[in-house]
Amino acid sequence: MAQKGVQLDRETFSCSICLDLLKDPVTTPCGHSYCKNCIQSFWDGEDEKRSHSCPQCRQTFTPRPVLLKNTMLAAVVEELKKTGLQAAPADHCYAGPEDVGCDVCTGRKLKAFKSCVQCVASYCEKHLQPHYDVAPLMKHKLVEPSQKLQENMCSRHDEVMKMFCRTDQQCICYLCSVEEHKGHDTVSAAAERTERQRELEGSRLNIQQRIQDGEKDVKLLQQKVEVINRSADRAVEDSEKMFTQLIRLMQKRSSDVKQQLRSQQESEVSRVKELQEKLEQEITELKRKDADLKQLAHTEDHNQFLHNYPSLSPLSESTLSSSINIPLRYFEEVTAAVSQVTDELQDVLRQKWTNISQTGTEVDVSLSAEPKTRAGFLKYSRDITLDPNTAHTLLLLSEGDRKVTFMRQQQSYSHHTDRFTGWWQVLSRESLTGRSYWEVERSGGVDVAVAYKNISRAGGGHECGFGCNDKSWMLYCDNNSYTFYHNNVHTPVSGRPSSRLGVYLDHRAGVLSFYSVSDTMTLLHRVHHTFSQPLYAGVGFDYCSYGSTAEFCKLK
Repeated sequence: MAQKGVQLDRETFSCSICLDLLKDPVTTPCGHSYCKNCIQSFWDGEDEKRSHSCPQCRQTFTPRPVLLKNTMLAAVVEELKKTGLQAAPADHCYAGPEDVGCDVCTGRKLKAFKSCVQCVASYCEKHLQPHYDVAPLMKHKLVEPSQKLQENMCSRHDEVMKMFCRTDQQCICYLCSVEEHKGHDTVSAAAERTERQRELEGSRLNIQQRIQDGEKDVKLLQQKVEVINRSADRAVEDSEKMFTQLIRLMQKRSSDVKQQLRSQQESEVSRVKELQEKLEQEITELKRKDADLKQLAHTEDHNQFLHNYPSLSPLSESTLSSSINIPLRYFEEVTAAVSQVTDELQDVLRQKWTNISQTGTEVDVSLSAEPKTRAGFLKYSRDITLDPNTAHTLLLLSEGDRKVTFMRQQQSYSHHTDRFTGWWQVLSRESLTGRSYWEVERSGGVDVAVAYKNISRAGGGHECGFGCNDKSWMLYCDNNSYTFYHNNVHTPVSGRPSSRLGVYLDHRAGVLSFYSVSDTMTLLHRVHHTFSQPLYAGVGFDYCSYGSTAEFCKLK
């Protein structure tokens, strides 16, 4: 309570101009007191107006009043000074180079608390008080302290610009509206602010929606990153296991071949050594017999020679080297077989590795959102050609198999199991995976479709018709309307008929969209589905719509 009393004294005996304790206090005719120098300096600046006002209550005086010293206040202030009481505000209350200063403060200026648009001046909290107490000032518009108040003044008429010229898109004052802006579309600045505020809020809502969509897409991308990482980790782990199994199998086969070769080697060597021993024994026996014959041949006694000759045993059949065939190579068949297996395995790896590489590099990390412009769609454009082997015999293909016409006469197509026999339809040669975009220029009633390759072809049942089964999706287009068909369920589609239709497919994301293409891209219908097989583009025709055409456009 004591502190509150001191604060009251400090405010009561302070000059509202310098905010310090009164020095040589004088009192104006309206009863407010100021430092003599402060009020004189303030009125010196008003001399050209020929009237002088009180800085607090704005009461005017003509002529300039004579100021007399307030001796009672002077005595009280001197007594307060003896107590050490100071009314000067703290340094942080003064305006710095970057702050808006009070336009009323003399000497060192305090920070402005508010700026007045009508007065085109800024006030500290003390000098702002009249705007809260004086009725005419209470109607003034106060804003946050601003150094740009002068920009609210008309440079031509020195009046506050309270109006806005929509014709010239600029702020003007009232005099401008009746002079150089006469006849223009003018409104109050407040009304224009309200309109622009509404637009601003709409822009903010749009931005906030885009932020939400972007954050959602970021989350989807993060999820996609996690899915890709998990899938890649699982694929690496599985492939390592399979390659490890393959390496082990190759090592086992290598060990088996090695073991087989060593076994055959041992068998062959054993057989050859056995033959070698027999030959060596035969040679030894022949040498012994040769020695006996030599001894007999040197016998001089004829009777002895004849007596001993019959005792020599006859020679047995020879098994010497004339019966031995030494091959140039052994185990060539095994080497050739291993070589053949190696070549075949390399061929398989080369063929399959291309598929593995393509599959590994086709990871789609794009946003699930579709392109917004035709230029964006054209980045995914595909050249589509029609497969004559699938065309019904009443369909004529031309323009390099890009255009099809519904004819009355049968075409001379050869028999083929892929041909539609009961529905006037044809499919593309190209299979569609990943992201694809194509456009069809049509005349008459045309079915623009996609289908799995295993859609039935023979007969006129629902299993063969585009949109009549779970293997195809079709948008029917004529000069009046659109209808979407899938699994024999039809859905009316609104939209202005167009001769050119765009089809966007994001196979992995499971998105199929149909667009009307003119100066702009207009979405007609979008499908979300988990596609289990590659898709093929197709077109078909309605009953008796002879002469109707559909052409897949060249987009590149």
